[in-house]
Amino acid sequence: MAIHPPVVVSKPSKSGGRRVHVDSQIMGMAYSLRDLKEFLRRAGLDPDTLDIEDTELIEWRGGGPDVWA
Repeated sequence: MAIHPPVVVSKPSKSGGRRVHVDSQIMGMAYSLRDLKEFLRRAGLDPDTLDIEDTELIEWRGGGPDVWA
């Protein structure tokens, strides 16, 4: 079983975006779950098979997946 790098979604910035890190590398600023899923794809993960709310793969800081403002 492959071990995936940890994903960190930072707290929302003043602009409403959340910085996304995968294995300590900045992937970019996500403004929605759609953006986050694209970053996960670019990191080699399959976001369609992940439970974004419950997975231990993603560390949500400053609110969960429903906080984007």
